[in-house]
Amino acid sequence: MLWIKNNFKYLIVIILLGATVLVWYAVFAESRSGLTVAFLDVGQGDAIFIQAENGNQILLDGGPNKAALNQLSKVMPFYDRSIDMVIASHPDSDHISGLIEVLKRYKVYSAMEPGTKSDNVVYQEFENLVKEKNIQDIFAGRDMRVNLDNGLYLDILLPVVDPENLDPHAGMLVIRLVYGKNSFLLTGDMEKSLEGYLVFLEGHNLKTDVLKVGHHGSRTSTSEVLLGFSAPEYAVISVGKDNQYGHPHKETLDILNKFQIPILRTDESGMIKIKSD
Repeated sequence: MLWIKNNFKYLIVIILLGATVLVWYAVFAESRSGLTVAFLDVGQGDAIFIQAENGNQILLDGGPNKAALNQLSKVMPFYDRSIDMVIASHPDSDHISGLIEVLKRYKVYSAMEPGTKSDNVVYQEFENLVKEKNIQDIFAGRDMRVNLDNGLYLDILLPVVDPENLDPHAGMLVIRLVYGKNSFLLTGDMEKSLEGYLVFLEGHNLKTDVLKVGHHGSRTSTSEVLLGFSAPEYAVISVGKDNQYGHPHKETLDILNKFQIPILRTDESGMIKIKSD
């Protein structure tokens, strides 16, 4: 009894901490039902967090800076310090700089990339970290499938050929995320010439529920051909507020409006979280 009296306040703290952990666990367990796809608000860049009902987590691109860390704290519980896979769609710094910060702070089990080469010092740091931390490095290409859960998988649509000597925007990863009857077309910085090639390969198989608009809404992406074949119900633009490039360009917004596709933008809405069950 004497020990309890002397340590009562510490017991209360321990009980409260335990209760807090249980509450957080219950909250995130509930939010984990079905599929979660969160387009993170990382400014002028791309970062997409994917979580399966079984707990598998993937981060596709990481944005241009540490903003991804703050955003991840909003979709992952504080006690969760691991991510199953990070994916670099291509070596541009506005897609992989944040991945470097994630590799430094989280236990990451595998890293996927297309194999395009770059002299970009940020890309070199990413590659070095993957090696230093003994992370499984996967070079992905067309016809590869990554199973995440029952009825949930990633299909790699591009690149078709070894992209080592290709321009990063020509050899990037283009991915279709499928969960039951729902799908997401995740295009990185895909430009119109590559869109045409993808349509040639896939045709009406490109039909999707959500299109991640290429290259932050640049006029170099999002052709009528792509929209006609993919026929998305929603278009998501990952873009920084008042960015120096003027993204999204008026031409892109006009064509999306022409096809009457609702537009969701991270510069206007912040993180865009989509759940499918």
